Amino acid sequence: MKENAMQRRLTPSSVIGWVFGIVVFAIGVANVFLVHPVPGIVYLFLSLIYFPPANALLKEKTGFYIPRIVKIILGIIIIQFTLGVSDLGDMIDDVFINK
Repeated sequence: MKENAMQRRLTPSSVIGWVFGIVVFAIGVANVFLVHPVPGIVYLFLSLIYFPPANALLKEKTGFYIPRIVKIILGIIIIQFTLGVSDLGDMIDDVFINK
């Protein structure tokens, strides 16, 4: 059984899930330390839905899974919110644009 767990297929969907999960996790960590802990913790929890093992665990334990289209829409909202209306977006502007 361990051999099957070690031989996971690397699909484009899982790679995108890992990459976007790491991005949202990093946004959460940045928010916790630079802006405010509450939105940072929310981002940290939201990042879990993008990691394939967490998604598989959710499906295994509850029988519920989050459809891909919901993840895409949520990802767009997260990026829009982070860059558009959050204090973290203002900090990014100050550092990189308003030198």
